[in-house]
Amino acid sequence: MAAERTGSRDSMIEMDPQNNTTEKATAYDPNSDFEAATIVPDPSERGTTSGKDSSPAVIDEAAQDPNIVDFDGPEDMANPMNWPMKKRWQNIAVISVLTIITPLGSSMFAPGIPRILAEFNEKSTTVATFILSVYILGFAFGPLLVAPLSEIYGRSVMYNTGNVLFFIFTICTALSNGIPMMMAFRFLMGVAGSVPITLGSGSISDMMPVEFRGRAMAAWAIGPLLGPCIGPVAGGYLIRAAGWRWVYWLIAIVTGLITVFTFFTLRESYAPVILERRAACLRKETGNPLLRSKLADNTTTPTEKLKTALIRPMYFLFCVPIVTLLALYVAVTYGVLYLLFTTFSLVFGQSMLGGGYGFGEGEIGLVFIPSAIGMALGIVVFGAMSDKLVTQKISSGETHKPEIRLTPFLTIPAGVALPIGLFLYGWTTHYGVHWIVPMIGVVVFCFGLMGVMMACQNYLLDVYPQNAASVTAALAVLRSLAGALLPLGAIDMYIALGLGWGNSLLGFISLGLIPIPLLFFLFGERIRGIKKVPTATEA
Repeated sequence: MAAERTGSRDSMIEMDPQNNTTEKATAYDPNSDFEAATIVPDPSERGTTSGKDSSPAVIDEAAQDPNIVDFDGPEDMANPMNWPMKKRWQNIAVISVLTIITPLGSSMFAPGIPRILAEFNEKSTTVATFILSVYILGFAFGPLLVAPLSEIYGRSVMYNTGNVLFFIFTICTALSNGIPMMMAFRFLMGVAGSVPITLGSGSISDMMPVEFRGRAMAAWAIGPLLGPCIGPVAGGYLIRAAGWRWVYWLIAIVTGLITVFTFFTLRESYAPVILERRAACLRKETGNPLLRSKLADNTTTPTEKLKTALIRPMYFLFCVPIVTLLALYVAVTYGVLYLLFTTFSLVFGQSMLGGGYGFGEGEIGLVFIPSAIGMALGIVVFGAMSDKLVTQKISSGETHKPEIRLTPFLTIPAGVALPIGLFLYGWTTHYGVHWIVPMIGVVVFCFGLMGVMMACQNYLLDVYPQNAASVTAALAVLRSLAGALLPLGAIDMYIALGLGWGNSLLGFISLGLIPIPLLFFLFGERIRGIKKVPTATEA
């Protein structure tokens, strides 16, 4: 029976991260290959090469050892790269729904912050800001645990576990009897809610060939970016009608329903886990304890595997220049977004920061709509254009290179939109111009934000597809730290500089970061050849 399972191993192709000529049945880019969606030992250590002809060492091992369990040929439907496109999009749709729900908790109650402070007799502006940003702090620490565990136990287990914990912590937050309790459980909500945000790109890499990946990433990115924008719209009126606790009760109810749905619909897409489960099933059926997955790493102990997986995201963040600089760019833009979110209620409600628009709780929630509009436009424009560039390259017979994701035609307009939006928002609120004008500035800023984040993340996913979860975790750590900590100084900055110069300062910083994607567009191929993918030995 093991022989039947492993009879078509010759068709499986190993991938060299430094060589982009691998094919999988058709003229796909190497990232279309299923192995590109998995984390495997460094090819140089395993004696593999890339290209249409697999390494003899690998073929011989698979052919000569009847105990190696592999997929049943290139058409095996257990391989997520062979799933019907409808099934792949269904999985991505479920993950996208999860990434909408968990970010709702970050900002849906924002319009009710003044009411919460009054209920618990708190007057500190720093506390008012940290109540919102402590949730994002959970997004920073959660990926450090979520990503490595997913590489050991699989994606679906982590999604379901995260859903259950998020449900529990949301209920605890709704029952808070003081600000310390609220902050503690909001932090834990962020940790549990980071699961879909951390693993979404990895799941997409598991299932989607490179020419469809931009659109899939756009669909998934709707949640982490639009969730914080649309949440306050409903939250403002809900708080005014029923109180701030009902924000959490509503999130808990929706989470409970989606948790049950996800348990029955979300399929495992991570290659090593799928093959390990097949091997375990065959060991039980045949009584042969020597059967093992082709993708299993038998050179290290389980403890060493966990240690390596835990270290890998930090290795990427601090030791791989491509990840470090692009993560910095994304972090600054994301941090500015949350800085704006935390001050909307003060700019458009109370007059302490200028503007004096005098919006109520319900109207303040509506202020977040322009953010959603800008991001939606960015998702449609940049997601479609990114995939179109890749498809054109592949159709013309050229080898796909990840640097095409950073084409200046995409990244420079996106980068320029950030400071333009901030200048427009800052000076119009400073002089109390009609609210529609600063809202246009927010639309422009969020449009550019979407372009920057999608370009950077798609590029890194193409460069390190076999380490997608770890790279996403590295991005999430720096991005979420900026989103949590940058707003803490927002009120003091605006009081000292005013809305005009305060937002101009942020605009100048954004302007100075525009050359980063251009640097990697020009020299990325050379730079990524310097630093190897972190292996177990290096980590």
